[in-house]
Amino acid sequence: MDRDQPHRVLNILERAAGRRADAFLTLRFPSTSRSTFAKWIREGLVKSDDRTLKPSSVLRHGEILRIWAPGLAPTEGPPPMPPILYEDDWLLVVDKPAGLLVHPVGQRFAWALIGLVREVRPGVRIDLSHRLDRETSGIVVLTKSEAANRAMKDAFQARKVKKTYHALVRGVVPWESRTVDSALGHAAGSIVQLRRGPDPAGESALTEVRVLQRMAEHTLVECQPHTGRTHQIRVHLEIAGFPILGDKLYGQPDEVFLELLDSGATDSVRARVGFPRHALHAQGLAFPHPHSGQMLKVRAPLPPDMQAIVDGATPQWGEAAAVEVGEAVAEAEGE
Repeated sequence: MDRDQPHRVLNILERAAGRRADAFLTLRFPSTSRSTFAKWIREGLVKSDDRTLKPSSVLRHGEILRIWAPGLAPTEGPPPMPPILYEDDWLLVVDKPAGLLVHPVGQRFAWALIGLVREVRPGVRIDLSHRLDRETSGIVVLTKSEAANRAMKDAFQARKVKKTYHALVRGVVPWESRTVDSALGHAAGSIVQLRRGPDPAGESALTEVRVLQRMAEHTLVECQPHTGRTHQIRVHLEIAGFPILGDKLYGQPDEVFLELLDSGATDSVRARVGFPRHALHAQGLAFPHPHSGQMLKVRAPLPPDMQAIVDGATPQWGEAAAVEVGEAVAEAEGE
């Protein structure tokens, strides 16, 4: 198959190395049988960048597979590449729009950031150093070598990366700043498995919140998380009494989220939630460069959907901004 034709790209991670190609693909896409994958590999609908692939080929860490198989590959070309905020020989930093996955999830194909960047930088080893969930917009750092990726992940793990988020919350916040120091675990009493909440026995979590601008019914706040717990900012703002506009899980009863899963964006869900995505934006990152060690600071402007509300527009949930809930839940990455 021709690389110019739309296709799906899989980067073989360390945990997948050592598996047979047909066995790994069946684990990754369980709705497709092993015999079907073996057939597709023999027909050239699944290929490796490094060698002639066979169903019995043992996969290698870092190997790239390309898939043209029906249902698993895109039927049309990629969306526009997000704006590049910074690039050098080691890094590529982009401003991810809300609604774009950083990495493919689920069975059905959807274009993701990692695939878009690999499309525009062919021949370069592109990997994610961290993630944002689908609805969160803003800064994502990708690396161009295994050494750079390892250094960036070590920096995140060692908390050497300073993160700054901007969020639009419901209500007019009366205070100027606040530190929310609340350990997090499963939300007590919630029947939604994803939902997090305060838990004295949970993981420690601390977020600094500062008011940037007040509007008639909303407030723009800046959040600096000092830990990286799942949904930390969203939960901490709920704990502070000012949940994020558009959040379907926090600041809402479980019934809203469950109705969204069962029936989609009904009129009642739209009325309760008020905005097609949670209005959270990864605005700034400061981190040691993986090669030089010098601190690098990157900023991403507030996206148009959030800026419009800051400028006085009334939040709306239009048809054009529908959210694919099933895949967002399947992804379930923390910010």
